[in-house]
Amino acid sequence: MTRWFNALPLRSRLALLVATAVAVAVAACAASAWFLVRAQLVDSLDDALRRNQVDRLALDFVRAGGQCRAVPEEERRSLPNPFDSTVQLVDGTGTSCVVFGEQPLPVSASDVAVARGERPEALRTVTAGGTEYRALTTPLEGTNVAATVARPLDEVDDSLNTLGIVLGLVAAAGVLGSAGAGVGLARAGLRPVDRLTDAVEHVARTEDLAVRIPVEGDDEIARLSRSFNAMTAALATSRDLQQQLIADAGHELRTPLTSLRTNIDLLVRSERTGRSLPPEDRRALLESVRAQIAELASLIGDLQELSRPDAVAAGGSVEVVGLHDTTERAVERARLRGTGITVTAELAPWYVRAEPAALERAVVNLLDNAVKFSPPGGTVEVVLADGVLRVRDHGPGIPEEELPHVFDRFWRSPSARSLPGSGLGLSIVARTVRRSGGEIALRPAGGGGTEAILRLPGAPTPPPDRLP
Repeated sequence: MTRWFNALPLRSRLALLVATAVAVAVAACAASAWFLVRAQLVDSLDDALRRNQVDRLALDFVRAGGQCRAVPEEERRSLPNPFDSTVQLVDGTGTSCVVFGEQPLPVSASDVAVARGERPEALRTVTAGGTEYRALTTPLEGTNVAATVARPLDEVDDSLNTLGIVLGLVAAAGVLGSAGAGVGLARAGLRPVDRLTDAVEHVARTEDLAVRIPVEGDDEIARLSRSFNAMTAALATSRDLQQQLIADAGHELRTPLTSLRTNIDLLVRSERTGRSLPPEDRRALLESVRAQIAELASLIGDLQELSRPDAVAAGGSVEVVGLHDTTERAVERARLRGTGITVTAELAPWYVRAEPAALERAVVNLLDNAVKFSPPGGTVEVVLADGVLRVRDHGPGIPEEELPHVFDRFWRSPSARSLPGSGLGLSIVARTVRRSGGEIALRPAGGGGTEAILRLPGAPTPPPDRLP
């Protein structure tokens, strides 16, 4: 049953559920109405039994010499019975006789108790001769006999049967109407879902991520539509960034590859023709090849770092790291690379949670950037205090209009395009800092140059589990 229901279309399931719910509600209302009307009819019949005057006729019969005996049919017919009721007399021994009517009624212990004066009355439903009666037994004043007055329940059953037919027809009409309404409501309610389905199928068929679904209201369908629009927008942005990354990477790789191929062609041509290059030229070519290979290796490493999704990159080994220790190692590396550049450092202890290798790479990139733009004999100042790392150079600085782009992938200032580098260093810095919950910014420094400000959440002392 469940498998069959799940195999139905969503519209059919909704219509079936609506029809079933209405059918159950209508059936419950119809059953409640039937039992309520039946109780009212039976109460009305009981009131009619209490209001009739057969007790007086039965008493007159007893006083006229009637005994508790089986009255002959001729004699019963001669007695008046204007109430179309069956009247039966019962004495204290349980002996009964019919005064009015033709069908004797069964005598119960409650009837005998009434005749003995032990109960004021007895009201019950009895069956005699295949017919149900509603019977009321009351004592006859001045005698030791009780009179049972009974009327058939046919009049109640006939009314209930008619009512049952009417309720059944109304219930059937209600169920059919609710089924039709359910189909209409399902179509109207699922129209936004149809639009969403069409949009998803269109995207799957054409890979057109520019599709947007109109959003109306603030219900669950509207929320789903907004989520779909946000998802397609994010996918479109991701695809654009991916295509831009591929295009930029191809552009950046073309320059060192072209230079490398040119230098190698010169060396190969020299070997084939037998015309040896002067030693100085040969050394210069080999040095250029080495530099181009190093630049390619650096670029490929940067691309690998940026190609990792944030979720994968964030899943690295995060540890408690001393930012001052990491910066000190980066300063030593910068001093080795920056020949003729003075790098000063004032580092206060500061512990952060980060991926050690990624954090060190980010700090090294900041220092390399400062060294690259420092003039010969210049100074790079590195200060770490209260969780804020400041790296300041005394170079030409960055124009205000270029500051918003310094962390973009492959972006390079027009004045720096002749310098070595891929334009990915600061992008890697920004990504690493963002994953660690920090902030990074570049701003012009007073007196010339540029200052990089890196903030990472942490503490000046390590957590207890890192104490020696």
